Amino acid sequence: MTDTAIVHLGLQAMLIAFELAAPTLLTALLVGFGISLFQSATQIQEFTLSFVPKAIAVGIALLLSGRWMMHSMVTFTEQLFSQIPSLIS
Repeated sequence: MTDTAIVHLGLQAMLIAFELAAPTLLTALLVGFGISLFQSATQIQEFTLSFVPKAIAVGIALLLSGRWMMHSMVTFTEQLFSQIPSLIS
């Protein structure tokens, strides 16, 4: 196993991790930003007002993108397992 193969595997793993985390993180970011704007405009400082909508939005994002996330992870794992013989020799 060469240094290039190790770096390539690490790069692939990081890219798939970024792709899988993006839908939930971006959803939480956008909803949190919108709620903070609403709280700033109305001067309402309620902690549950920011948490509950974010939790619901992230849950919906997971429901909508869960199938794609699972397919991406299974594809990556299958490719990784198919590369094992070439990585050993």
